[in-house]
Amino acid sequence: MPLQKPEDFGSAADGSGTHDYCHHCFQEGAFTDPHIDMQGMISKCVTLMAQQGIMPEAQAKAFMTEVIPNLKRWKGK
Repeated sequence: MPLQKPEDFGSAADGSGTHDYCHHCFQEGAFTDPHIDMQGMISKCVTLMAQQGIMPEAQAKAFMTEVIPNLKRWKGK
């Protein structure tokens, strides 16, 4: 997700911002969908990005397939 404005970022348990994840994935110090697997996260992000007009679905899928595995949550899994 594009992380440009403070409200785009997730939040820590104390309410402060965190730069590791977006607000769709991480709120109040916890993942919003703690049991999702990496493929599910890719699909979820692709859908959100396409719905929000960030980029076409095919482009979002290619992008998320490259980005998601490198995020702290998924790295090494």
